[in-house]
Amino acid sequence: MAQPFVLPDFYVPHPARLNPHLEAARVHTRGWAREMGMLEGSGVWEEADLESHDYALLCSYTHPDCDADALSLVTDWYTWVFFFDDHFLETFKRTQDRRGGKAYLDRLPLFMPADPAAGMPEPVNPVEAGLADLWLRTVPSMSEAWRVRFAEATEHLLYESLWELDNINEGRIANPVEYIEMRRKVGGAPWSAGLVEYAAGAEVPEEVAYSRPLRVLRDAFSDAVHLRNDLFSYQREVEDEGENSNGVLVLEKFLGCTTQEAAEAVNDLLTSRLHQFENTALTEVPALCLEQGLGPEQAAAIAAYTKGLQDWQSGGHEWHLRSSRYMNEGLVRDGSPFGARIGTSAGNIRALFGRQAAGRLRAHTHVPHQTVGPSLLPEFSLPYPLSLSPHREEAGRRSVEWSERMGLLRGIWDRPLAEGFDLALCAAGLDPDATLEELELSTEWLTWGTYADDYYPFAFGRSRNLPGAREQTDRLKSCMPLADPAAGAALAVDPIERALADLWARTAGPMTPEARTRLRTAVGVMLDSWLWELHNTAQHRVPDPVDYIEMRRTTFGSELTMLLSRLRRADTLPAEIYRTGTVRALENSVSDYATLLNDLFSYQKEIEVEGEVHNGALVVQKFFACDYPTSVALLDDLMRGRLRQYEHVKKHEVPLLFEDFALDAKGRAAFGAYLRELEDWLAGILHWHRTVSRYKAEHVHAGAGAPLARRGPTGLGTSAARLATAFGAPAR
Repeated sequence: MAQPFVLPDFYVPHPARLNPHLEAARVHTRGWAREMGMLEGSGVWEEADLESHDYALLCSYTHPDCDADALSLVTDWYTWVFFFDDHFLETFKRTQDRRGGKAYLDRLPLFMPADPAAGMPEPVNPVEAGLADLWLRTVPSMSEAWRVRFAEATEHLLYESLWELDNINEGRIANPVEYIEMRRKVGGAPWSAGLVEYAAGAEVPEEVAYSRPLRVLRDAFSDAVHLRNDLFSYQREVEDEGENSNGVLVLEKFLGCTTQEAAEAVNDLLTSRLHQFENTALTEVPALCLEQGLGPEQAAAIAAYTKGLQDWQSGGHEWHLRSSRYMNEGLVRDGSPFGARIGTSAGNIRALFGRQAAGRLRAHTHVPHQTVGPSLLPEFSLPYPLSLSPHREEAGRRSVEWSERMGLLRGIWDRPLAEGFDLALCAAGLDPDATLEELELSTEWLTWGTYADDYYPFAFGRSRNLPGAREQTDRLKSCMPLADPAAGAALAVDPIERALADLWARTAGPMTPEARTRLRTAVGVMLDSWLWELHNTAQHRVPDPVDYIEMRRTTFGSELTMLLSRLRRADTLPAEIYRTGTVRALENSVSDYATLLNDLFSYQKEIEVEGEVHNGALVVQKFFACDYPTSVALLDDLMRGRLRQYEHVKKHEVPLLFEDFALDAKGRAAFGAYLRELEDWLAGILHWHRTVSRYKAEHVHAGAGAPLARRGPTGLGTSAARLATAFGAPAR
């Protein structure tokens, strides 16, 4: 069968190395797979299948430095995960049996107890038998924290297979953002990262395991692994198996381009993710070690883990050149990777200095303050009706007076500027049912978030004063004490701190300790995201598109908003429901629509006046090497796709969620109210952007000489507009 496209030039900057214990791993895994029942009689594999796939070769390339025992165990894990994938395909995907697939998946977490002595059920198929054996052989040498993280990654890999099955059932192809997010879970690379910790003897310190730098290393690694696999497996997955979850197919449909063009775009994204990995490892991880006070052994463990992920990338590429599972004809000759296009792992000059290098160059050579003209706006197709609180004007008056009392209008802001923002209009659309007191508090949170987002680049961005920004962030966090929320006022020394301490006392005071902790964490994550913006500004670097989309939710404050809504319904909806893929898909879709909407409205102000590098339209231009109108069209398509995804999830997945959690009428009504709040959120944001003067061409330069010439409420990003409503906290 002819290949559907020519494989592109891959960015593989580090040479792959082969573990000397390859043959021992092959012999061991062959016997282990037969013992577990994965070969003859399984209905999935014969011995010839296992031999041709050669997972021992994969693991020998991806884990070149571990000893023979560790290599054999890791190879067994990969044999198991690939067998699971094929077994689930044959048993449930081909028959489109969702009910049976869910029952099958529900049993598998029982074979991963955090305490190995807790016991397991009796395995009833090769997948269960293999998982039980592997878990008991692996976890004794790892900490409990690692066990929890690895079990979670394994469950994601297993359960999100239902998402693939649902898409096959509906003939639906995901939008690019949805695909990247779900592929991480289904594809299993985060799971692979956990095995890197085991094989490299480099367990990540628990205190930083969930930090942004470590998360980005894991996610960038995962995305690159999956996108590479998509290129090699397109022919098998799409043409033979009828899969819809392949990155080449996703971009082919989204961009309306040829398969070859889509393959090149996927490879560009793969390269961008590897560049992000390198940037994070070299610039963010060292700073993390210093800020967290990690000792030499902990820092060395992170370095070894990073190297292990790097080895995996290079080794995984070499294995794809050889495995019979993939489209790789003519790429390996006489057992050596000297192919017609790829050559050795690190030897292709075009991959180092050609298209991939041009992409990196574009990201670092943006010329600020270019004249771009009025922002180009598409026809926003938002179907949700707008409602406004009748208390808007009074809430606006009170919030401006509050700003004066806090001292926010005696520096980078003044009263006319604060009044011109009309943040009460924004809050009134986000929460139309709020009382006057609730709306006042919501508007004041918006005011603080907008002021803080404006203050950070003014105070620290131009001077590249990242240590000063970190010190400010730490002081702001100290203004949110958990034990006594009112005690933060005594620690505040400037207007931004006094305002936050006041809001924290009024909002967190009525909360339970658990809710208070979660809120403080959410505000802290948002503060840290502004440091990420300053970090990019200091490098004069336009962000990687995936990193930008995901961080934009935080810089905009979307994730904080979602948390507040969850806390509001803690007594009617189980906490576990918010950890499901369904809810995350709903929230991320809504958030992405809103953040990209803001980018489109604020483009002239940000690019022409402020010299920003954080704007979705600019990110698209640099990634695709396209012009401004084309980037607007692409963002419009992506926003429409995210909105369609929200509606799809609401129609098709939410009913399944109700069944899975056995929600009664009260619970379903609460979830329905939660969905309407998300829709109010979008309608209110769009109305605010259309109404205020801040984004109109005739106003974007008015005040360009003043310290503040920014884009309106993008810091807290309308995220706290329901704080008062959520907790019924009276305004002071």
